[in-house]
Amino acid sequence: MSVVVSPGSWLCPPQWTGIVELDGAILVTVPNADLIEPVRGAVLSQIGQADVDLARLPLQLSALDVLGPATLAYLDGEEFAAADAHIEGESVSADHPDVRTLVASVDEQDADECGLDEITSEAFVIRRGGRVLAAAGYRSWLNMVAHMSILTAPGYRGRGLARLVASAAVADALAKDLLPQWRARPEPSRRVARALGFRELGSQINIHIRR
Repeated sequence: MSVVVSPGSWLCPPQWTGIVELDGAILVTVPNADLIEPVRGAVLSQIGQADVDLARLPLQLSALDVLGPATLAYLDGEEFAAADAHIEGESVSADHPDVRTLVASVDEQDADECGLDEITSEAFVIRRGGRVLAAAGYRSWLNMVAHMSILTAPGYRGRGLARLVASAAVADALAKDLLPQWRARPEPSRRVARALGFRELGSQINIHIRR
């Protein structure tokens, strides 16, 4: 386990604590040095069990707010199970008005969870009657990782649309030699990732700690 002071860490919102557990290794970023030992002690208390249960940490650390925990899954190109495109899709710019309309149609929690407003790739979409029903894309991290973002309109979920648009986005990322990363909390999102060949290798939690 490594604990570092990083007020502007990419792992979490500014002045929060970010914790990532990945394949047996743990990286923690804290906003100031006073939190190093309290956070280290809380995380160490979880080590030695069968799994590191990040969900227990907010209570131990007197959290003011929490994001997660969420699973982290990754895809090897040789294990990519592309979806059968039984519905024709298209790609549009990330800031296309129809994509913005889709994001605006969901509540704040869904909008934050999907992260479509942060993608750097094109948006891969499926329409009906001109309306975008599902969209996916990714944000490139250091030209190495493609962090996936997917959203389906309420009322059209559970029909396989998320898998279709996500498959197109993943194919684009792999073609650019990027490693697809899928971060998810809801089980339906995790099922889509597994169907495409992603493997869950870790988890992440962000905690705003009372000082």
